[in-house]
Amino acid sequence: MPDTNPTACLLVIGNEVLSGRTQDANIRFLATHLGELGIPLREVRVIPDVPQTIIETVNAVRAKFTYVFTTGGIGPTHDDITSECIAAAFGVPWEPHPEAWARMEASYRPGEFNAARQRMATMPRGASLIDNALSVAPGFQIGNVYVMAGVPRVMQSMFAWLAPKLQGGPKIQSRAVHAIGLPEGLVAEGLAAIQARYPGLDLGSYPFYRPTGNGVALVAKGPDGAAAEAAIAEVTALITSLNRTPIQGEPAD
Repeated sequence: MPDTNPTACLLVIGNEVLSGRTQDANIRFLATHLGELGIPLREVRVIPDVPQTIIETVNAVRAKFTYVFTTGGIGPTHDDITSECIAAAFGVPWEPHPEAWARMEASYRPGEFNAARQRMATMPRGASLIDNALSVAPGFQIGNVYVMAGVPRVMQSMFAWLAPKLQGGPKIQSRAVHAIGLPEGLVAEGLAAIQARYPGLDLGSYPFYRPTGNGVALVAKGPDGAAAEAAIAEVTALITSLNRTPIQGEPAD
């Protein structure tokens, strides 16, 4: 689908995700909520806590996408290196952020704002803060890169604060139909022909497996709701022509 809207990339940063110890819970949330803002999430990369990897990846994707979001690696421990790597990617000093430092210092009792906690108030020079309602430790923005926590509840709180400040496009519209007992291979040729008639949409097929029966869901997504409706109407007719019963919407989980 041609990108007429702003586009986004998400970098999930952390060895714990790549090792399988932690299951990422942020991709679906961000994809859904960015789509509601008219900012389609076009790419997700999961990368380790390796400085050169972070620096090179940030520089590659910030030149390619309108928005880059990162999750993970901004806590107080030695392996939380996202912030300093972002500074290196932008070629600016990594230094105490005056506002973040003052906020965090005031939130601790005397002597408790130790070196580890001070790391969370140390950011690239020129960064703007991203607040959250759950903790005093902020995320930050520099250029088109938005750095957020990896803990889902904290990330979601940061995004809630950030979302009204993002410039989106037309909301991404989604229409779907599904059929039980319809093999994906049977619908593939007809689906490709419909996709060719609607180049402004993403038209996808998604097999599902349920106790009530297996089948496939067909979904049209894009900024033009009328086009999505028309495409799904054609898909519905295609399903009927294959002697299957179309059911509007996606299958229940």
